[in-house]
Amino acid sequence: MANTKSIFKMIHALRARYYKAAATKEQLLKLISETEVVEQVYNSNAIENSTLTLEDTEKILLQIDLDRFISERELFETKNLARVVAYIDTKAKEQELNLDVILLLHRMLLSNIRDDVAGRFRNDDEWVRVGNYIAVDPKQVVHKLEEMLVMYQSTPSLNIIKRIALLHLSFEHTHPFVDGNGRIGRVLNNYLLIREGYVPINIKFIDRQLYYAAFSEFDNRQRTSVMEDIVGKALTNSYHKRLAYLESKEIITLAEYAKRKNISHSNLINKAHRQTIEAFLEKGIWKIGL
Repeated sequence: MANTKSIFKMIHALRARYYKAAATKEQLLKLISETEVVEQVYNSNAIENSTLTLEDTEKILLQIDLDRFISERELFETKNLARVVAYIDTKAKEQELNLDVILLLHRMLLSNIRDDVAGRFRNDDEWVRVGNYIAVDPKQVVHKLEEMLVMYQSTPSLNIIKRIALLHLSFEHTHPFVDGNGRIGRVLNNYLLIREGYVPINIKFIDRQLYYAAFSEFDNRQRTSVMEDIVGKALTNSYHKRLAYLESKEIITLAEYAKRKNISHSNLINKAHRQTIEAFLEKGIWKIGL
């Protein structure tokens, strides 16, 4: 597992390059954000056991008929989450995160899915289980969330990877809602990253087992190292992708790169997973800018 300090140092350098490369390229940045919505929605829903593929998700958001039946819930989960992802892209810069904002995002997410619980925290008799873990007493939800926000806001000098990892784990440990906790938790990560001047991240479905392991580590040992690794690599990946476009590089697949350089493709894939090369995952394919 990579050292968080070394990852943060890398991200600091990538962030400086990003701001330099992004100057006067607002239209390109907007296009990158728009094209990422599909992947954000697909991965977040897939982590929650949605049956929709990336292609299904794209068709729904482009209003193209699917070749198979899907449930009304999956349809609204896709459209609602896309709306939330797009909404925070600008809203995060205008409004500090607080309980009212969290409730608004939740109401947007669960509209037409579970209107009975949308936009409100768990009631006194609404207990929830996450695997073998029973979430905190409903009476403690508001207090725990307030404590979570105070912790985040009172540690601005702590590196962003640790702050986001701890907040995300604390939010999911509290599990404040009857439904939609995972999706909202991942939205909050990006809300805060955008507000702090970083780029949004996409926690991938293919990393789901590691993601679950991060929660187990936190629940059992109150440690955040696995989630820090996930957040750090996701943030690095996001910068690598944007810089490939913003710096006008030729973007090719890692397989093509291996052929051109006459080097091992499997070795490159390993380096890409560790983010020790400037590769990024786009629509399930590893790519790199030359």
